[in-house]
Amino acid sequence: MDIILTGDRPTGKLHIGHYVGSLKTRVSIQGKYDKSFIMIADTQALSDNALNPGKVRDNVIEVMLDYLSIGLKPELNTFFIQSLVPELAELTMYYMNFVNLGRLSRNPTVKAEMKQKGYNDKIPVGFLCYPISQAADITAFKANLIPVGDDQLPMIEQTNEIVRRINNHFNKDILKECKPLLSGVQRLPGIDGRAKMSKSLNNAIYLSDSRECIIKKVMSMYTDPNHIRVEDKGNVEGNVVFKYLDAFDTRKDEVEKLKQHYEKGGLGDITIKKRLIEVLDEELSPIRLRRKQLEKNKEELLIMLKTGSEHARNIAADTLTELKKVFCLDY
Repeated sequence: MDIILTGDRPTGKLHIGHYVGSLKTRVSIQGKYDKSFIMIADTQALSDNALNPGKVRDNVIEVMLDYLSIGLKPELNTFFIQSLVPELAELTMYYMNFVNLGRLSRNPTVKAEMKQKGYNDKIPVGFLCYPISQAADITAFKANLIPVGDDQLPMIEQTNEIVRRINNHFNKDILKECKPLLSGVQRLPGIDGRAKMSKSLNNAIYLSDSRECIIKKVMSMYTDPNHIRVEDKGNVEGNVVFKYLDAFDTRKDEVEKLKQHYEKGGLGDITIKKRLIEVLDEELSPIRLRRKQLEKNKEELLIMLKTGSEHARNIAADTLTELKKVFCLDY
């Protein structure tokens, strides 16, 4: 049986980096596998937002709106809120005994995010341990296929290490290993040219952005700082506009011609930015429209999440019961 588990932290609305990195993959595969669970990871979001829990709470519905707006369907996926499945927290606590501090500190994704947030030695324990929490989320549902961006591959590796250690130690196939489902699209940089599009860096284009907002953000995009005049030769490498065109423009032959023209000289930044604006607006316009319709019934979305969470909790409880027997905690 093939089971999908994926999700996002509700720290803000979802952006187009999420969209090309994972969300489009989720839409394309829905209905093709036996089960699909999509989690809104509010507990994990608190690992670096504990002093601002209202932000997390407010964005649960915002993320759900994004999910439904892009075409994820309730009849094909179980949507749930992480904190409404407390079994996940208990599994996380047990798994902590099978991972050492050094291994967590060496996790490349955690190291990169620690540096971005400037934690140094003041990192919250909950943040350092969130790869363990992700392992609990995945294994609780016996998920074996995880749609992720390539920056999350260390998390998959860490999950499988925990699975193997527990299975090997108790000589039982209790837990299931998983593998990633990659989109094949390179991670989008931020509009400022930084390596990562991020809510916290304020360099993202959101799925819900208006056309006017898209125009403003695209026009401010980082291109080639040495391409001052239209006739100057331009550099495509590291040019954010072309990276976005590669990700979103379906007319690949035309994009390649634009790149050649830009490198040769005679093509201005404004021209390629205007093309990107039209490409993005064409992609995001129907998403915005669906979102506006869904915003009228936010209470129904919360009911849907609570129902999905009850279903998810029953499944996670079964996995927890199996593990507690192995851990001699089945009193």
